[in-house]
Amino acid sequence: MTEFSHIDAQGQASMVDVSGKAVTVREARAEAYVRMSAETLQAIVDGNHHKGDVFAVARIAGIQGAKQTSQLIPLCHPLMLSKVAVDFEVDAEHQRVRITSLARLSGQTGVEMEALTAASVAALTLFDMCKAKDPAMIIDGLRVLEKTGGKTGHWVPEK
Repeated sequence: MTEFSHIDAQGQASMVDVSGKAVTVREARAEAYVRMSAETLQAIVDGNHHKGDVFAVARIAGIQGAKQTSQLIPLCHPLMLSKVAVDFEVDAEHQRVRITSLARLSGQTGVEMEALTAASVAALTLFDMCKAKDPAMIIDGLRVLEKTGGKTGHWVPEK
């Protein structure tokens, strides 16, 4: 029978003890997409959105989200992140914005959840800022793109 890492011998939820793990540089990248109307996308790109610079606010929100991951996700370790980045790529052909995030640290546990939280909070903030203009926006495609460091080394999803 496989042992579960987040359940103790009594079947109770338990935070994994990472104290015996080696400190390594760990990095994770994630992405999410926000689909929207062409009109909304153009307003963001042109800087004409009535709430201001949507990307700047969403970037800050994503970075803050990564820093708060342990407060949002039960059993996640509070981490001393050394780098969080959130970037946006406009895909006008598909009427969407691709959000990518990066989380990095030197530590004993991975940063996939922080990268995912950064991308998702940035997407939620973009949605929040634009919902009055375009309530039919769709957030999708949230996933880990890559991770490095730790015992498993380099990982990318299968195609």
